[in-house]
Parts: sequence; structure tokens; C-alpha cells
Amino acid sequence: MTEQGAESQARSRIRPVKERVEDALILRPGVVGVDIAEKQTGGEPTGQLSIVVFVEQKLPAGDVPAEQLVPDEIDGIPTDVQELEIELQPGSMKVLAGDEPLLDPAVYPTMVGGISMGPQRTIYLAPPDVPSPGNYVFSGTLGAMVRDRASGATMALTNFHVACVDTTWSVGDVMVQPSRADDDANDDPFGTLARAQLTDTVDGAVVRLDAGQAWDATVTGIGAVAGRATATVGMAVQKRGRTTEHTFGSVVSTDFTLQVDYGNGIGVRTFRHQLRIAPDTTRSPRFSDRGDSGSVVMDTARNVVGLLFAGSRDGSFTFANPIQMALDALGVDLITGPVVTGSRMVICQPSRIKIFCGGPLISRQVVCVTRAVWCPTRTVITCPPPTRRPICWDQEWPFDPPGPFGPGQGAPSAGDAVAASGVPAGASAAELEAYWAGYLTALEEAVAAEQQGEQA
Repeated sequence: MTEQGAESQARSRIRPVKERVEDALILRPGVVGVDIAEKQTGGEPTGQLSIVVFVEQKLPAGDVPAEQLVPDEIDGIPTDVQELEIELQPGSMKVLAGDEPLLDPAVYPTMVGGISMGPQRTIYLAPPDVPSPGNYVFSGTLGAMVRDRASGATMALTNFHVACVDTTWSVGDVMVQPSRADDDANDDPFGTLARAQLTDTVDGAVVRLDAGQAWDATVTGIGAVAGRATATVGMAVQKRGRTTEHTFGSVVSTDFTLQVDYGNGIGVRTFRHQLRIAPDTTRSPRFSDRGDSGSVVMDTARNVVGLLFAGSRDGSFTFANPIQMALDALGVDLITGPVVTGSRMVICQPSRIKIFCGGPLISRQVVCVTRAVWCPTRTVITCPPPTRRPICWDQEWPFDPPGPFGPGQGAPSAGDAVAASGVPAGASAAELEAYWAGYLTALEEAVAAEQQGEQA
């Protein structure tokens, strides 16, 4: 049996015991979470899976009443106690109290995932929820674009505590981008709160876009949403949020039970079957921070696996709802962006990088793309036979139904792409693969060449 298979088998053995005792454990003073994780001795991992009880502050055994001590084992499963401070991750600012340090307070005329958003209204808060009483504005992240299962309306996915904040919310609350914590003078709405859910598995909300509001089924800095997937332990993941922007990590648990204090009249809520994510510290010191709530967590193939809502104060972990639970609770489905199938076409999304035809591309065989390529406009890049240089053009496809390109722009079919590409009719799969092979490399070399030219 492989090491991964042995770990999965061990988790399956521990899981029913953990789920049977977690309610009793999490009610003990100071306990904030229960999970299946590696036991530590002297702060060092032992390689042994155990039921881990997370506490805000670990105390010597002699300072804990006997009835509150965590036993050394439960039904033959070893236990451990580790420290963890958990917090929700919205950004907030007292009105007229000054600026908050930010990384991306930018205005995005087209709604996409990974950007700042928040309620237009202010929320009155008082201690202990905030240092001083007053009217506050909140910010979080627009996670991804979704479609309402009942009406087909286009909506934006985020957290309950980003869009609703407290118990004073109502359907129809106006949302702005960027949030007023990022631009207090912003009075330009992009949509209204449609519904929200705060359950033992989901902290979610959806915002119905205003008529005529431009949108795109991408996460800025990452690319088109390819679909959804189920998170697994060890899975490499990424996210793009309003504060820490594009970060990387890995799923360390899909069994996390935690308590989070929502304050604001809501109080402490318990969540079960949550994702626990550790940052890849070689690429980013934290996976998330305040203001990143509402981000979608994606795998390396751009499939959404979770909806980020909380994290540890020291940045050691981030917590997310499994995405299918969030979608089902809210009655929506992810809208996917253009995904290359059969490597027959490239859909370009807005960015600062320009892709051009000619120059280095003229003498190259330009073929196969397996992911979206970034360029300044929605452009379809097609290639005639390899003996000729590629042709690029901008075109609004004459399809009426709304699609991932935005209102009034439907996606071209695979047949359209093949017809436009100049691929000989009846070509075999091997001939097609050979025809398109090398496309992405040529495009990326073109981008690199232009970037070097701009820097020169």
C-alpha cells in the first residue's frame, strides 16, 4: 500500500471516533477546533495521525480541571492538544478613521473573482466587537461568478459575513466595488444582495448583478474558472483575494470542526467538515488575511474546491467551506470561463500583457494551447496551416444568449473554432495534435519578447 493510501485508511478509521466525540470536546473552555492531524511532541511532528484538539492557549496539565483534560487516547486513537487562534477574515474600517493598508483597492469595471467588494451601508458596532463605538464599513472579496439555478440570473459569490456582516442585513442591500473600506467615497453599486446562508457548513451569500453590469467568469490573476472539484488531503491549491492577492498552499484536512465568533448579535457558530489549508511558505508567507474572506479556493487546474471564510491569526492556516456545500445551500452553480478542449482555440482575457501576431511568431509553428492566454481584449487567436503566420483579430460573436464572455456574447462552438483555424477537414487526432503542438510556447515567447522590449 502506498503512503498516501495508508494515510487515507488511517483517516477513515479515525473519522467516526472524531465525529462521535467532537461535540463534547469543542464545548470545553478554550477549545476552538477538532480535527484529524499529525500528533506533535515538543512542537515537532511525530508522523502519527491523531484526534487534535485546538485551543486558544495551551495550559500545563496541572492548571486544567480534571474533568476538562483531554484524555491521552479515545477508543485507542491517540489525541493531541495544539494552539490555534481563529478569526473571520473580512476587512473593516471605522468611517472617517483613516486609511487601512491594502494591496488591491482597485476599481474593476468588469466584475471578476478575486477583487474587493462590500456593502454600501455602514454598520454600527460597539465594544467588545470593535475598539471604539461608531459606524463601520466592511470589505471582503468577490469570489466567483455563479448562476441562479431557479432564475438563471448572473450573481457574484462571497461570504455571509462579507455581504451581510450582522443581523441587520436584508435582501436588496446594495453592494459596491471596491468596498467602502477601500474607497469611502465609492457610491457606485454593482449589484444587490439576493440571499445568504449561515449554517454549520456554509458561510455564503450571492449578489445579483445590476442590469448591464459587465462580468467575466474568471478570477483575476489566475484565469478562467474551469469547474468545481472535491478537495483532498495533500491537494495543491491557490486563491486570489483582495488583501494578499494570489497565494498558494495545500489542503491538510477535509475534516476540520471549528468555532468562530461572529459577534454583532450572531455570536459563536460551529462549522463542520471544513477545509483546513496550510500556506506554501516558499511562495507566500500566508494563504490569506483580513479582507480575503469570500475568495474561492482553486486547484492547479482552476477548479474551485472551497469558499474561504476564516483563518488563524498567525497565518498558519486558512479555513474554507467545501464548494459544493456552498453552492447547494445558495442554490447556484459556478459559471465557467472558456476552457480549451482538444487544444483547438485560445480565449484571451483582459490583462496588461499584450499578445501580438507577427515578429517572433512569423517563422514559428504555432499550435496547441492547454490553458487560457492573457491579452488585452477578448480575442480568439486562430492559426492557419503551419506554413503561414497566425492571424489575430477581435470579434464579438453574433450570439444572443449571455455566456462567459459577458452579457450578449455567447461562446463560439468547437466547430466554429475548427472552421476558423484552417485545420484540414477529416484530419486525424494525431495530425491535429501535431498541428497544434508548440502554440503556447510560441505565444509565451512572444509575450516575453515584448516585455523585454518594453523594459529596454
